[in-house]
Amino acid sequence: MRRFRPKRFSQRPKPVNVGEEHEVDIAEVSRKGDGLAKIQGLVIFVPGAKPGQHVKIRITRVGGRFAVGEVIQ
Repeated sequence: MRRFRPKRFSQRPKPVNVGEEHEVDIAEVSRKGDGLAKIQGLVIFVPGAKPGQHVKIRITRVGGRFAVGEVIQ
């Protein structure tokens, strides 16, 4: 009997790539104090950003279930 295996997160195409720039709204703060935003459901950690801010970010890292961006404006 075959077992159903769900696709891993890393196999799905990501809505962002390293080096891209996006404008995001910071919705909340992570446990470590980084700002959190979402782009098409993907969580983006933005160090130094605060909830309520609208910032322009550059994606610096893309992981399996999240990405990291730096504020550029």
